[in-house]
Amino acid sequence: MDKSVEELKMTFDLLPDWEERYRFIIDLGRKLEPLDDGERTEATRVRGCMSQVWMVADESDDDRLHFRGDSDAHIVRGLIGVLLMIYSDKTPREIAETDIQQVFTDLNLEQHISMNRRNGLYSMVETIQREAGRHLNA
Repeated sequence: MDKSVEELKMTFDLLPDWEERYRFIIDLGRKLEPLDDGERTEATRVRGCMSQVWMVADESDDDRLHFRGDSDAHIVRGLIGVLLMIYSDKTPREIAETDIQQVFTDLNLEQHISMNRRNGLYSMVETIQREAGRHLNA
């Protein structure tokens, strides 16, 4: 299992209940790298989210993708933080090979978020995977 996913799972396991896990998730959202106003555009907006969500990918010199994101909702910002722990600073191949379904199962995440948030979460995952696929096929 990937080191950042392992760290996320261990943190979730250490927290006694979902109230504490939500606090942790919201705290992750507070630590997101800021987006410039110019990066909050229709081109970077994630479709399929009830909240406003924007995601930006920057390619590093070693072909890794560094993702940044933002939302107008605290819990969604936190979910972006969770996804960035899983996907950011990975190669497009590593992103494509991540079994996100298994990660969410390991975190027991899907059972604790609303259907609308779950749909938005998968929209963000698709955005990240689409960006990785674009770099794999380039």
